[in-house]
Amino acid sequence: MKRKTTSKEEDIHLVGDLEWDGLHRPQIYYAVAATFCGLFLSVLDGTICNVALPSMAAQLDVPSEDSIWIVNAFQLAVMMLLLPFASMGELWGYKRVYLCGIVVFTLGSVACAFSTTLPILVISRVVQGIGAAMLMSVNTSMVKLIYPKRHLGKGVGLNATVVAIASVTGPTLSAAILAIAPWPWLFAINVPVGVATFVMARRYLPDNPVRVVGRHFDWHEAVLNAATMGLFIGCVEAYSHDVPTRWVLGGAVVLLVLAVCYVRMERGKKFPMLPFDLLKIPIFTTSVATSIISFTAQMLVMVGMPFMLVNTFGYNAVGIGLLMTSWPLAIVFVAPMAGLLINKVHPGILGGIGLTMLSVGCFLLSFIPVDTDHFGLVWRLLLCGAGFGFFQSPNNHLLLASAPPGRSGSASGMLATARLTGQTLGAALVAMLFHLFGPKAPHDALLLGGFLTIIGAICSCLRLREKMVGR
Repeated sequence: MKRKTTSKEEDIHLVGDLEWDGLHRPQIYYAVAATFCGLFLSVLDGTICNVALPSMAAQLDVPSEDSIWIVNAFQLAVMMLLLPFASMGELWGYKRVYLCGIVVFTLGSVACAFSTTLPILVISRVVQGIGAAMLMSVNTSMVKLIYPKRHLGKGVGLNATVVAIASVTGPTLSAAILAIAPWPWLFAINVPVGVATFVMARRYLPDNPVRVVGRHFDWHEAVLNAATMGLFIGCVEAYSHDVPTRWVLGGAVVLLVLAVCYVRMERGKKFPMLPFDLLKIPIFTTSVATSIISFTAQMLVMVGMPFMLVNTFGYNAVGIGLLMTSWPLAIVFVAPMAGLLINKVHPGILGGIGLTMLSVGCFLLSFIPVDTDHFGLVWRLLLCGAGFGFFQSPNNHLLLASAPPGRSGSASGMLATARLTGQTLGAALVAMLFHLFGPKAPHDALLLGGFLTIIGAICSCLRLREKMVGR
């Protein structure tokens, strides 16, 4: 059914099929494969370099601390550009942005593979990050277009599973490649997958069923967004890497000024890039907040736990890698199950249960006895992973479903922004705890994760009183 809605305040129209209800077999299978492959690549390359940094620094003949820019350049590019590309997806089509993202990411991977100096590699990683930002910004919007509404929970659950698999695959795949080949192959493996993903996406992904007419992309808004987000991540990373305090404070002052200017600009717009219109929807705002809380807690555990395993239990790098795999492994099984339950149990209840499980797991790890065996560590990490997986799928579903037609791109961008913000804050909090408490930091990080997830569980259950829109 074709419909057209008109804004009385501005000459902005939503034109298209507002009753769109996903794809059908067999096209849906190829479309799902295309979206999951792109998501897998973009998440994978956020972690695949971590294990390889020492060998990359040695081969490029640069100090170890400088090699961290290989990781930070990618993360900065993604964070700065998520919301602008999400806005582009609403205006120009999610499929077009997604296809451009695959091309840019693949070209960046080629450039990384042929890089011979650190500056060239860092620039190439920025290009990769730009492509990854395009893919991440519209990925969940594509999922919402692909799946019929009655199966959206399943799609969101599978999406969470792909993120979990990619997260655990990065370090493992990196170690396997470095065992038989030099580091450029960490990026070269992306090329054939990128080409295959482009072919599938171009043929099978649907165009936007609803188009926005009369609205234009604001480049000034995009630059101010990128500068604000970039400075935010930059200040957090600077503090985490012992940059002199005066530089961090100076950056924070500039960030505050830019943030005030950006917010003032956004509040006067009907379709802001930083979606204040969506943040006025209580259930959307609560879902964003609980997502930030959950990913902050996740990083508190993921960063703090390895130090505990080394200092308290005496594990080596291989042992730590195997034990930490328990968390994402649990998500692989639990997230799809939670997705299937969304239509039977209110997502707010599912999310509250999941964050309660995560909170219990964090407390159990924080106060774990020093004589605990392998199994004792594994089941506690599995409990954390299962709780996170039980929360993530319902929360993402609520966030997407609460966005009105024509604003799915901004909802998708906020989902990815919440994830990256939480991960960045979690890592920075661990660094701060090490500054304040020294060797006790891992215990305190896990304890803080437990308290944060209690707050998140309460927020999740509060959504039972809130009205859903946009479904």
